[in-house]
Amino acid sequence: MTFAPEVVARIGRDGRVPVLETARLKLRAPRREDAKAVAVLANELLVAANTARLPHPYRIADAELFIAHASKRDGGPSFIIVLDGSPIGACGIDLRTDGAELGYWLGMPFWGQGFATEAARAVIDYAFGELDLEALHAGARVSNPASRRVLEKCAFQWIGVRLTRIRAINSAAPVDRFRLDRGLWASLKAWGRVTLVA
Repeated sequence: MTFAPEVVARIGRDGRVPVLETARLKLRAPRREDAKAVAVLANELLVAANTARLPHPYRIADAELFIAHASKRDGGPSFIIVLDGSPIGACGIDLRTDGAELGYWLGMPFWGQGFATEAARAVIDYAFGELDLEALHAGARVSNPASRRVLEKCAFQWIGVRLTRIRAINSAAPVDRFRLDRGLWASLKAWGRVTLVA
């Protein structure tokens, strides 16, 4: 896999994944000590079956492999999503030759609380603001309306449906495909917050 040299240079400026902070979350590079927590969270079939890459069952060895791969930074930045000091999921950007792809997952106890949207927005801002990407792609299984809502709240635009291989179920499944370009992201960021003055 090859990437534009200027993208690789921006990712590896100091050899580390930055720490991103939101109102409730911290996103940071995966660490060895995260392996057990990641394995427990990702080992739920409903979590793995809604991603393309997570195997099921998901063991500590799988988490260790993810962490080792993330430290090489050859495929794009990967972040562990942390709430109150504990990992709750992961989010990252896969720098594919056919376009950068946003991916994320959360452990089931953390579903439905807005954490995925909050984490995704932080990584999207990083992708456009620091990595200077022109567009991001993302997918959500058609059977996963919650993930679709995350992407829509992040201003991704639906572009079609594609069959995608889902490792956890060892089969292909229909996946809604989305795209967000720099221009739309910049226009939304420029709106800022509106304060109502009585």
